[in-house]
Amino acid sequence: MKTFAKSTVALLLSCGLGSAMAAENIQVAFMPDIHFHDVYGEFKDGSYQGLKNSKSGENATIRSMHAQLTSTRLFNENYFALLAALDDAVRRGVKYIALPGDFSDDGQPVHIRGLKKILDQYAQEHGIEFFAAPGNHDPVRPFDRPSGEGDFLGIEGKTQRMYSKGAKECQGYAGQFAVIDAGYELPTVCTEEIRELGYEGLLAELADLGFYPQASNLYWETPYSTYSQKNYTHDVATTQSVFANRQYEICHQGIGGKYKQADYTACFMVPDTSYLVEPVEGLWLLAIDANVYLPNADADTSQPALAANFGGSGNSGYNKMLTHKAHVIEWMKTVAERADAQGKTLVAFSHFPMTEFYNGAAETIEDIFGAGKFQLARSPKEDVSKALAQTGIKLHVGGHMHFNDTGVKQYDDGSFLINVQAPSMAAYVPAYKLLTFKPKQQVEVETIILDTVPRFNELFEHYEQEWQHLNAKGEKQIWNKDVLTSRDYYEFTNWHITELTRMRFLPEEWPCDLKQMVFALNGRQMMVLSQLDSPLTQQQVAQLTNGRQSIEICQASSVPTQFESTTIADPAFAIAWEKATQKAEKLAEQHGLKLTDFAEWNGFDLAVDFYRLRNADELAFKDIDRSRMPQYELIATTLAQHMAVNDISESAQFGEVFKQRFGGLFGILSKFASGQPSYHFELDLEKGTISDLKK
Repeated sequence: MKTFAKSTVALLLSCGLGSAMAAENIQVAFMPDIHFHDVYGEFKDGSYQGLKNSKSGENATIRSMHAQLTSTRLFNENYFALLAALDDAVRRGVKYIALPGDFSDDGQPVHIRGLKKILDQYAQEHGIEFFAAPGNHDPVRPFDRPSGEGDFLGIEGKTQRMYSKGAKECQGYAGQFAVIDAGYELPTVCTEEIRELGYEGLLAELADLGFYPQASNLYWETPYSTYSQKNYTHDVATTQSVFANRQYEICHQGIGGKYKQADYTACFMVPDTSYLVEPVEGLWLLAIDANVYLPNADADTSQPALAANFGGSGNSGYNKMLTHKAHVIEWMKTVAERADAQGKTLVAFSHFPMTEFYNGAAETIEDIFGAGKFQLARSPKEDVSKALAQTGIKLHVGGHMHFNDTGVKQYDDGSFLINVQAPSMAAYVPAYKLLTFKPKQQVEVETIILDTVPRFNELFEHYEQEWQHLNAKGEKQIWNKDVLTSRDYYEFTNWHITELTRMRFLPEEWPCDLKQMVFALNGRQMMVLSQLDSPLTQQQVAQLTNGRQSIEICQASSVPTQFESTTIADPAFAIAWEKATQKAEKLAEQHGLKLTDFAEWNGFDLAVDFYRLRNADELAFKDIDRSRMPQYELIATTLAQHMAVNDISESAQFGEVFKQRFGGLFGILSKFASGQPSYHFELDLEKGTISDLKK
C-alpha cells in the first residue's frame, strides 16, 4: 500500500493535482516532556551497578525521592509511564507518535540508549513511526559537555553523587571511569555514561526518530534542502540531510549569515534539526527545532565546539527564534504556503509554546510574585505569536511547561494560531494528546490521562530506605512519607504537585507576606477579611499582639501558623470583625453558600489548588473539592476591585495588604480556571474556531 501511495503522490504532484491530498481520520499522538531516565540502564563501563530491586530482579539507577519532589518533573516513575502511554497508543491503533522535545533528561548516553531500545521495540512490534523535535534538555547545549547530579539514590538510602569527566567533581584521573572518596556519604562515581550529548551525539543515536529521511516517508525536507517535491527522491534527501549540511550562523546579538549586522559579535556555526515529513498521504508534520542557544558575549570564538560558549535554551523559545533563527521562520512560511496550495493537513510541533499559557494572567502574576517568577520569560510575547500566525501555521502542539492548556489567537488580518499545550507524563496531570485529523480540516483533540500505570510503585522500596535514612539524620526538610501510599500513578503525581508546592514553590516563588498569610488563614477568615473595614492600622495590630497577629507584614518565625482575630484586644476591632462576619455570611447566602463551609480549607489548600489549575487547567477540577471552586469564585469576585498591587506601609489599615495580595491571587486563579477547552475538543482549521466536546 505504501508503494502505491508514493507513486500516486508523485504522479499527482507532477500533474499539479496535489491539492486533492488531505489527511482524513489519521491519528497522531503527541508525547512531550517524557524526561526519560532509564531506571534499569546498564553502565557499559562498569562504573556503577545500581540498587538491586526485589520486584524486577534488576539493578536500579534512580534519583532520590527528595530530588523528584523538589523538581517540576519526575525522574524515575516516568519510565513506567512511557511504557503505559505506548501500550495505550497501541490499543488505540495509533501508528504515528510525535515527541515534542525533552524526550530525554539531559541527553545522557545511558538514558538515550534505553529510550532508543524501547522505541525501537514498539516500532518493530507494532509498526509505530516516531517523530521527534529537540528540547532544551536534549541537548542541554549544542555540543557535548560534562554533566552529573549529586542526588542519585545510593545504598541504605544514602545520597549517591555521580558526574562525568571534566565536571569539577571528576577531574585528575585517567581511564574511562573513577570512584573518588570526597568525604560524602558515599564515594563519587565518575563516568562518561552521564555526560550530556550535544546534537551530533543525539542524532547519531536517534536518527530513526524523523531526524533523517526514512524510506517509508512520502516526502522529507529541512530548511537547508535544495530539492522540491517534484524531484524528490529518498537518495537525494539522504545525501542532503547529512549533519554537516544542517548548520547556521548565530551571533550574540542575532542571526548571522545573510542577516548578519556589522556590529554582531561572538558568532558560531551551530546545528538546527528542523524538518518536514509526510509520513502518510496528505499529512505534513512540521518538526521545528526551536532551541536557541545564545552565544555568550565573552564567548571564546577560537573554540567553536565549546559548550561553555553558549547559554541554555530554556528561556529563549520563539521570542528568540524571530531574532536568532529568522531563516527557520521564513522556511516555516513557505511550508505553510505549499501545504495550503496542495490541500495538505499541516500540524507543526516543537518543544516550546507559540502562545502565552497563563490565560491572560501574566501581568498580574508579575505584579504579585515579581519579575522573573513563574517562568514568565518562557511565555511568547504577543507580537511573537502574531508573527507566527502570519507564517500561515494554524495548528501547533508544544510542550516545555508541563502544562495542559489551549491557546487561540485571532488577528485583524485574518490570520490565527491555535497552540495545543500538551502536558507531561512526568508531572501532574500525567497525560498525552491524541489528535485525529478529519475531513474539511477538522481536528479532534483528546487528552489521554495516564491514571493507571503498571509497576509505578516498583521502586518504592528504595524510597522507604531513603526516608528512614533522612529521618534518622534528623533532616528538617523531609518529604511526606504518605507519598508511598499512592494507589496509582495519578495519585502519585497528585502527591508530587502537593509536595512540590510545599517544598519548592511556596519557599521560592511566593513573597514573604503572601506566604505568611497563606499559612495563617483559612477560607472563612479570608472571606471575612474581604469585608473588613478595620479601625486599626498594621502598626497598631502589631503593637497590640507583640507582632504575633501582624500577618500582613513580613516578620520572623514568631508569627503563628493560624490567625486568631480574638487575640487582637481592641473593642472597636472586635465590632468591625463582627460586622465583616455578618456581611460575609449574607454574601455567601446570596450565592447559595455557607460561610462555615469556607473554614474547611486553608491557605495551603488554596496554594496547591492554584498550582493544580496552573498545571492542568480543567483537568484539575476532579481533584478540587466540588464545593470549593464556587467559594474561590466568590472571593475572587469580591476582591476583584483590589487586584492592583500597591506599596502599603504599616500605617495602612489592617486587611488592606490581604485584599490587594489575595485580590490578585484569586484573580489569577480564576483565569487559570476559565481558559479555552483543553480536555476534549474539536478544531476547525478553516475558521480558527474551537468546540468543546467534553461530556
